[in-house]
Amino acid sequence: MKVGPKYKIAKRLGASVFEKTQTQKFAIAQERAAKTKKRSRGATEYGKQLLEKQKVRFTYGISERQFRNSVEEAVATHGENPAEVLHRLLELRLDNVVYRLALTKTRRAARQMVSHGHLTVNGVKTTIPSRRIRKGDVIAVRDGSKSRVLFENFKERFGEQKLGSWLTFDPKGMKGGVEEMPTREAADPAGDLVSVISFYSR
Repeated sequence: MKVGPKYKIAKRLGASVFEKTQTQKFAIAQERAAKTKKRSRGATEYGKQLLEKQKVRFTYGISERQFRNSVEEAVATHGENPAEVLHRLLELRLDNVVYRLALTKTRRAARQMVSHGHLTVNGVKTTIPSRRIRKGDVIAVRDGSKSRVLFENFKERFGEQKLGSWLTFDPKGMKGGVEEMPTREAADPAGDLVSVISFYSR
């Protein structure tokens, strides 16, 4: 997904949505900006919804078309809260699950890992970051990739991470998966998903 200047976008959204802005330096700069910013007229409801939409989309690294499709699928689901369904759809993308499993430090790195063929799902090599993962699917590092520099000292690095309660992972076998469906309590959403739904429902 092509994006513009990341630091500028993150400043506008008020969130560290890219790895280069997930630093203490960026956080301090944001605090200073908030203190010195002059009072202005409050944002419109549309403006707030647009901000939340962009924040969530950039955090997950999804194109506008993919994001809109996910929202439409969530809204079309009957008998469930659309915001809960959207959160689940976003969290169950393969690249996001790989990130949540702590195989990488960022979602962007997770997309690259998948695209370069380092992982398998249920024993089959896959290169599609947007693939939907289901409960019981097994995500594993491909045998031919385990010796690569990318996975050096993985067991030690993995020990420093904390997995969400909805995930399971075996660092020795370098494989894991989804144990239960993610909820907003188990996996924090990147923004106000109710506002996102409202934005696309206008």
